[in-house]
Amino acid sequence: MEAIKKRPALLSFICILGYIWIVFSFPGVFSPSVKKLGDWYPALFGLLVAASFISFIGVWHMKRWGVELYVLTFFTKQIVFYLLDDMSFMGIFFSVVFISCFVPFYRRMDPNL
Repeated sequence: MEAIKKRPALLSFICILGYIWIVFSFPGVFSPSVKKLGDWYPALFGLLVAASFISFIGVWHMKRWGVELYVLTFFTKQIVFYLLDDMSFMGIFFSVVFISCFVPFYRRMDPNL
């Protein structure tokens, strides 16, 4: 039998903050200011918000793919935001803090789906 991996309190706290962040980010997908950026942008923004949510679920269950998806989503967001000249330094700060909290626990996470 495989031992159950206990989730550290720090990861639980980060995931809960992430869920709250997603709840407040999701309505932005439907905002008029996002629609003005282009026909494709609301769909892409919604996909990135959904990928962030899914990545937090992976981290919550101590899966490596959750961290990997979060990092991929972070860099994709930054590229899109840079191209649209819509950089958010507060969002970058929190994402970097989240990633730096995920990295020490990465080896303890399950590599399987």
